[in-house]
Amino acid sequence: MGSEGKMARKPRFLCLHGFRTSAAILKKQLTIKWPESFLQNLDLVFIDAPYPAEGKSEVEGIFDPPYYEWFQFNKEFTEYRNFEECLAYIEELMIKHAPIDGLLGFS
Repeated sequence: MGSEGKMARKPRFLCLHGFRTSAAILKKQLTIKWPESFLQNLDLVFIDAPYPAEGKSEVEGIFDPPYYEWFQFNKEFTEYRNFEECLAYIEELMIKHAPIDGLLGFS
């Protein structure tokens, strides 16, 4: 059987929000800025980072909480906590939502 009867699958992107924001915030940012005619051709999977934000969010007062972060670090940015766990979390979600064609990151 040929491919005449098959609908093409939309490219699926796992969407990773910025530092101390959320999946809901990223979704709002993209739908405000990107035209609907473009968005309708994509399958966007928005996920929250695994950890509640430990500090103040730069978007506080603009977007409502909750806020999340992917990992934690010290003031000098020389030590990181939960980074390996974060990568494992993203990998799990890529498997769960497979096939994933790309990652979309916002910072």
